[in-house]
Amino acid sequence: MTETLHADDPTATAERVRAILGDGPVLALTGAGVSTDSGIPDYRGPGSPPRNPMTYQQFVGDAAFRRHYWARNHVGWRHMERTECNDGHRALADLEAAGFVSAVVTQNVDTLHEAAGSRRVVDLHGRYDRVICLGCREITARSSLDVRLAELNPDFSVTVEDIELAPDADAALSSTEGFLVADCTECGGVLKPDIVYFGENVPKPRVEEVYALVEEAAGLLVAGSSLTVFSGRRFVKRAAQQGKPVVILNQGATRCDDLAALTVDAGCSQMLRALAGSYADPALMEATTPPSTRTSVPET
Repeated sequence: MTETLHADDPTATAERVRAILGDGPVLALTGAGVSTDSGIPDYRGPGSPPRNPMTYQQFVGDAAFRRHYWARNHVGWRHMERTECNDGHRALADLEAAGFVSAVVTQNVDTLHEAAGSRRVVDLHGRYDRVICLGCREITARSSLDVRLAELNPDFSVTVEDIELAPDADAALSSTEGFLVADCTECGGVLKPDIVYFGENVPKPRVEEVYALVEEAAGLLVAGSSLTVFSGRRFVKRAAQQGKPVVILNQGATRCDDLAALTVDAGCSQMLRALAGSYADPALMEATTPPSTRTSVPET
């Protein structure tokens, strides 16, 4: 039977999490709720507006959809580039430094776990700061594409203030008519963000890597995910099948609450910091200095 807490007392709740998960190491699986305190909205959290993300089939099958997406992304990704990690990200990095978290598997594409200092991160759904060619599979930096898109669209200028943004750097624009899309400089192929779209499969080697991490871990800590999509939910099911304790920290119900030993209905930052305080070795934490700037792929 699943135990449910509402984290009125974060310190006491953290102790309960610790009692269930033990000394680890546990695998952390994170979703959009970890990044909301950085100003990045989530998909399905309380109060989130309905969203209809573009599917892979739409993107590859219709040039008009691609133009629409790249125009919106041209605005939204600049907002993402300015976001900074929050205390929830930093707490997970501290938990890794303390030896409690073995790795972070994130469904987010914002790269903020690395910016916070997490060393072993699997970007399950890809990264917003990279672009892949669907023809030759060349991967380039999104910042390089930004220069090309700005040159192709010198009169296209929209500020991000008061524009609805999505977790994948998509921005809601009323019109994208006339926006010019750049093709691959190597082969002329179609460029796509290096992100797993709805309707697209996570690469099999990446899935197998995460299954191996589940196998190695003593338990699973889910933070900030409703576990609605199968790509993340399958790892919770695998951990439960192996008899490993699962703790879910999320605002609102998830698709795997029945598989968890404990669910905590609360925001991520405060609870993860309380958990880090419960586990952390002060000497280790003092020696751990997270990077002050986010990481990015090299210019090509």
